[in-house]
Amino acid sequence: MLIRPSTSLHRFRLFLLCAVAFTAPAGLYAQTGLPGVDEPVAVKIDDQPAAEQNEIDEGAAAKRGRITPFNGAALPEGEIPPLQSPEEARKADQKALEPSNGVNVLERMGAALPSLPKEKPFTGKADDAYGAFQRGYYLTAMELALPRAQLGDAAAQTLVAEIFSQGLGVARNTKDAAFWYGQAANAGDPGAMFKYALMLMEGRDVPRDKKRSEELMKKAADLGNSSAQFNYGQLLVADMPGEKGLKAALPYYEKSAEQGIADAQYALSQIYLNVDGIDENKRSMARGWLMRAAKAGFDTAQLDLAIWMVDGIGGERNLEEGFKWMLRAARGGNVVAQNKLSHLYINAIGTRPDPVEAAKWYVLSRRAGLKDLALEDFYLGLNDDQQKAALSAANKYRSS
Repeated sequence: MLIRPSTSLHRFRLFLLCAVAFTAPAGLYAQTGLPGVDEPVAVKIDDQPAAEQNEIDEGAAAKRGRITPFNGAALPEGEIPPLQSPEEARKADQKALEPSNGVNVLERMGAALPSLPKEKPFTGKADDAYGAFQRGYYLTAMELALPRAQLGDAAAQTLVAEIFSQGLGVARNTKDAAFWYGQAANAGDPGAMFKYALMLMEGRDVPRDKKRSEELMKKAADLGNSSAQFNYGQLLVADMPGEKGLKAALPYYEKSAEQGIADAQYALSQIYLNVDGIDENKRSMARGWLMRAAKAGFDTAQLDLAIWMVDGIGGERNLEEGFKWMLRAARGGNVVAQNKLSHLYINAIGTRPDPVEAAKWYVLSRRAGLKDLALEDFYLGLNDDQQKAALSAANKYRSS
């Protein structure tokens, strides 16, 4: 059975086990300076001692004049740059205080800035039905879309199917939804193809038809539907276990990952790192894709990213960041992360040792069914007060 994105992890990891038994890094800013830059410097004006300079009033300075900024051209022999009048000096100071609008590369090169391209006018016809749907006016959307759907409009058919499927403003009717998804799929709508392919694969509200399902899934994937791309990759891996299937699915995972599907991003990280024959440039991107999946909230990606950072897989070791990602996955309910977080607390990896926190996370993982003899021995070795504190913390965490 095909699983929608973000729920297919266990299946994908099983495929990987059969096959193999980015955010850019923040820039480093170096703070450099010259000796004595921050120290006060004594300068003499005319013949006055440096100690008396602070007593010079602005009027006296203006009377002596200031050298006007010079463009660098050679002056005739004997001439000196002109002096600014007090009023000119005041205006120059005022201008210097004005906020800068920034200087771009073209300005620094002395070239004129190109004019902005004209915005292309929208020549298409606004879809009132989808507009009503997006604003939450579901009955209006249905009234506008249904007549078009009955005339064969694929987009309208998909919208009607979605309204029936979710029961938005009307009674939920999955059979009617399946009918309209089928109509829209036959009319060429990629989103409807994906939804109808899932129904055909599962035999939900329509007769089960694996062959037709795979045909529609591939067609939707080739038309650019990101969810179909990921799921068609899953089909290829299921039909061809091992590296052959993973390599066949790779282009579809890549396209889906680029469109933001976290499951596909996770899949890329595993394939790039573990499958033989992968280009080294792609292999170096494995952790970056894993990071993107983790940031999207994929808890298993968060777990794996924590392990990679602690163990130095796919990049340099970073114990503190590894601990943070393990904590995030554990708080999200990942039982394996809760178990491993306990070990990190015990061994002070990326954090300070904390026996009560370690015991709390062990209790939570044990209650979820994950046994660990080493952690059980650790827990039994705690004193009564520590065990009570850990149990209390675990109980409060579960009820929160």
